[in-house]
Amino acid sequence: MHYAFVGLGNLGRHLAHSLLRAGFTVTVSDLDRARAESLLAAGARWADDAAGAAAGADAAITCLPSPAASAAVAPALFEALAPGTTWIEMSTNDHQEIRRLADLAASKDIATLEAPVTGGVHRAASGEITVLVGGEEAVFEKHRPAFEAMGGEVLHMGALGDAELIKVITNMLAFIHLVAAGEALMLAKRGGLDLTKAFKAIRASSGNSFVHETESQVILNGSYDIGFTLDLACKDLGFATGYGRSLGVPLELAGLVEQAFIRARAQYGGEAQSPKVVKLLEDALGAELRAPGFPSRLTGEDA
Repeated sequence: MHYAFVGLGNLGRHLAHSLLRAGFTVTVSDLDRARAESLLAAGARWADDAAGAAAGADAAITCLPSPAASAAVAPALFEALAPGTTWIEMSTNDHQEIRRLADLAASKDIATLEAPVTGGVHRAASGEITVLVGGEEAVFEKHRPAFEAMGGEVLHMGALGDAELIKVITNMLAFIHLVAAGEALMLAKRGGLDLTKAFKAIRASSGNSFVHETESQVILNGSYDIGFTLDLACKDLGFATGYGRSLGVPLELAGLVEQAFIRARAQYGGEAQSPKVVKLLEDALGAELRAPGFPSRLTGEDA
């Protein structure tokens, strides 16, 4: 099958590479052509805009940084896609917005799937990221081979909107765990513990988490680099607390963590890496969380 792929940021370019490795025809487009160079070298086709990428494709995939970006691109995609094709939204979007755009797509006889991913950019690079899919099951099955090429575990969550909700929930938990891991490591440091040993002890304990196993490593290295920005973290936490209000669920921890991320964004800038939220505590106490031997970036093996 022929897939158009629009949005080649830290996540999107890895997902597009996985499609190419699996033998799919892929036409890519991004505002910055330089992001496509490795994909073009691997056999992808280039289009100057989203509509050009979608022309002749069996499905168009978007992986964009915000709902506003998806809303700006989607109408042109729907005009270019042929009836009977599919739009696959892999951005983290609002459930009401994805349904609005799906209605617009349906008016052109274009099916819609949402397929946000979770597990970190390093797992997208290794083709092991988890893909959460919402939408009609028959359409999902049609594109299952592409999802399995891009990810490790592929879960059909149910109707359109269901995948976005669970993706926001998983990200909310990850951000809570990140702040908690920073506090735990700082407690260990101030208590005089060796941070390498503390990291290993937490990893081997009931207090372990996926976030500790991965993001604590780049904190201890000092790079904080996971390929995910504070802007994106604030966006996703805003979705979570918004769901809490609309569904009547008091998200006390998520609310506190959201405020910490907003402070970190104000302090370090929206393009700073999301683990820099822990630097707020480092700066407040004048103590860096550093230990030798930890990587500056995560790879699939680090997980």
